[in-house]
Amino acid sequence: MGIVTDPADLDKMRAACRAAAQILDFITPHVKPGVTTGELDRLCLEYLTDELKVKSATVGYAPPGYPPFPGAICTSVNHQVCHGIPGDKVLKNGDAVNIDVTIIKDGWFGDTSRMYHVGEPTIQSRRLAEVTFECMWKGIQQVRNGATLGDVGHAIQKHAEANGYSVVREFCGHGIGRNFHEDPQVLHYGKPGSGVRLTTGMIFTIEPMINAGRREIRQLADGWTVVTRDHSLSAQWEHTVLVTDTGYEVLTLSPGVRQPPDFVAERLTLPA
Repeated sequence: MGIVTDPADLDKMRAACRAAAQILDFITPHVKPGVTTGELDRLCLEYLTDELKVKSATVGYAPPGYPPFPGAICTSVNHQVCHGIPGDKVLKNGDAVNIDVTIIKDGWFGDTSRMYHVGEPTIQSRRLAEVTFECMWKGIQQVRNGATLGDVGHAIQKHAEANGYSVVREFCGHGIGRNFHEDPQVLHYGKPGSGVRLTTGMIFTIEPMINAGRREIRQLADGWTVVTRDHSLSAQWEHTVLVTDTGYEVLTLSPGVRQPPDFVAERLTLPA
């Protein structure tokens, strides 16, 4: 588990996270009916390589038991929960897609994801995306020196279930810094006061996967794509967060990042 308190290192981590968020800003106008997920991936790879001069953390990424991931982004559409492989799938009006991107800049990893609506969203899809966004922020609001990861997970689970949704349990947030995945594991469910105690300098992702139906999932034959077992819609949002003495700092900021829900008093100061 990495604790990052050196100001120069924190600035490098902020820069990596900002670059990841900028990619999601860049791709926003391209997410429209008729585009393929493979085309979105090509555009993102070109932008991060040529414009931002950073490296994709996911192209060729192959943890034990997985084939190498081919894309610079994950594109998870409708009932796909996470790790959707970009390809020849054509997005159509009413689809919802999560785009998840991780990059490496100066040896530091930036990781973030957002939900996108293709054309005009369905009422169900819009509501699920909104509640999932709120779940992420309910979790973020628990982050402070002395709190626990159980506090974070409980806040997310409580809000999801109060809205009639379920929380995917097989995948979780994670520590991040000089490595893609570090301890701790950040579960999106749990009991208040349980789990790892948070200390200043810890950096991790909060990335709840929320299903409209049951929480059970399955993996497709491609070795990566995860879908809901009951074919219900799924949504996910992700920020990378730093624990501070007074609370938290959201690191994955960019000019186009979405402000928190109204129940969060503080507004984000977005980079120009």
